[in-house]
Parts: sequence; C-alpha cells; structure tokens
Amino acid sequence: MKIGLVGFAGSGKSTVFQWLTGVTPDAARVQQGQTGMAKVPDDRVDRLAAIFKPKKTTYAEVAFLDTPGLDLAERRDNPRRLGILREANGLLVVLNGFSGGDPAKELERFREESAFADLEIVTNRISKVQANLRKPRPAKEKEIDEFELDVLLRVKTCLEDIKPASSLGLKPEEEKAVRSFQLLTLKPEMAFVNQGEANAPIPKGLPPETLAAPVKLELELAELSPEDRAAFMADLGVTTSQRDEMLRSIMVAMGQIVFLTCGEDECRSWPIDRGIDAVNAAGAIHTDLSKRFVRAEVVSFADFLAAGSMKEAKAKGTYRLEGKTYIVNDGDIMHILASS
Repeated sequence: MKIGLVGFAGSGKSTVFQWLTGVTPDAARVQQGQTGMAKVPDDRVDRLAAIFKPKKTTYAEVAFLDTPGLDLAERRDNPRRLGILREANGLLVVLNGFSGGDPAKELERFREESAFADLEIVTNRISKVQANLRKPRPAKEKEIDEFELDVLLRVKTCLEDIKPASSLGLKPEEEKAVRSFQLLTLKPEMAFVNQGEANAPIPKGLPPETLAAPVKLELELAELSPEDRAAFMADLGVTTSQRDEMLRSIMVAMGQIVFLTCGEDECRSWPIDRGIDAVNAAGAIHTDLSKRFVRAEVVSFADFLAAGSMKEAKAKGTYRLEGKTYIVNDGDIMHILASS
C-alpha cells in the first residue's frame, strides 16, 4: 500500500511526511517523489507477542509518497506534479490549518486540480479510442473499444462537472476498463488538517472523517528529553502522540485491514485490502501459499483472547477451517495450510 501525500505549497506536507515516516525530506527527491515507510503499531500484535514470546515481532507497514507542493496561483505545472501521485493507491490531502487559511476551500481547490488533471488524460484517450473505432478491426476488438469508450465518456462528463470519477459508482468491469490510467479521482481520499496548536477543533466545511494533528508540535516534542517532554505535554494538555492513531486511521480510510499470524518464530500483522478472500490473503505472505492454498485455520483475535489459548478456541469451535472463498476480517488470526 502506497499513500500519496499531496497539498499546496506551504501546507506543511513534507513535515507530515517526516512525522509519519521518520524520514527527513530531501527537497531534490521530493520533486520526483520521495518514499518513506511507516510501521503501524498494533496492540493485538503486542498481546500475541506477550503470549507466544516470539523471536521476532513485525508490524504492518505503509509506504508514503511525498510530492512537490501544488501551486495555488499558477496551474500550469500542477498536472505534472499530480502525475507523480498516479502510482499511489490512495491520497492523503494535507491542508494548512496553522496560518489562518480556509482548509475547506483548499480541499475544494485540490479536487478541482485533480479533476482537471484526470480530464486531460481521459480526453486524450477518448480521441485515440475513437480513431481506433474508425479503422477496420475484428468485431471482438471493436466491442472492447466501444465498451471502454462508453465508460470514458461517462467519466469525462463527470470530471467536466468537477465531480470525482468515484462518484459514478463504476462496476468492477467498468473500473477495470480505465484502471490503467490510474485516475486520481478514483483513488481513496482522506483530508488531513495540519494544525498549529494541540487540541484545536477541525475547521468547518470539511468531511466528517477528516483527520487532524499538530504535526510540527509533535515533532518538536519528540526531540525533547523524556522529562522535558512530559512537562511540556502536561502544560499543553496533551496526553500522548497522535501519530500511531493517525497511521491506523489512514489505513482504515484507504480500505486496508490486517490479519495476524503468530507462533514462536514471529508474531506479525499483514496488511490487505478489505474484502479479499483467504487465497489472496495467503499471497500477502508468499505467492506460493496462494498458488498452493488448501485451507486456512482461522480464529478472530477477540475469540482467541476469550478462549485464552488455541487449544481452548478449538474446543469452543471458534478456531475453524475456512476455504478459498472465505472473506478475511480485520484481526483474524490465520494459519495457512498449503499443498506440498
């Protein structure tokens, strides 16, 4: 999972990147896109590790892609800057919440910019498909082009109205027809307000799921000694860093869940897309497990804790065998059975 950080110049986007990943932004690399990894702490993994005492404990990781700030005054270069984000699986839109601006209008302007950038790609593709349809071609190929053209024309109308392509509710086969264009307005989006003060309210006019944190303050606190940090946090009325909570919230917003594996060698959380089946989940561990999948032994984390052990979970029937079509739930503890 790679999440693109996007925002207008001055929003503190690169500071958010450093806060989430611990990687110091390199201005030269950001111009082409700079990637950093963030481990997502999970108390379920910690609790399993306390029980199994493994040699290794591993948390799910999320990649963040920092990109050049967009220009509010001049749009000409914004499509190129946004183009770097097309490789991302989702977008975290960083909004300036510390210098008296209007984050809601900033988010609206970003959506306009992403719609315009997508519209350029869609319009160019429509011209090519229409040109192909005028040539003599096999009926099957023509049918495929006609289907793609129909989807593209609907997306074009949507973007011209400054609405995201995601608002069309494309069917899986329709989404597949335009997947290769990596449209920004089809990606999951989450707004993040970069606040100037601790415990500041989220500005009005933003989506209810908007996230917010005083990122610069949190970075400054992290640089202090434990004693000074505790004193400053008490003065500010801050009880803990928001970073870990933000990482988990971002994962959820981007349609990610985790399943768990545990044992004496390792306890680990594995990130997967919400709604995938056991076979594809097995592939997150290793592609061979997906190819040779037979069954999955599954127990929910809550049921395991209630039982106290795998043996008791089996006795109670909450530790069970599931087949290829089983849809994995967040927090499932799984053991994959594969053919030799």
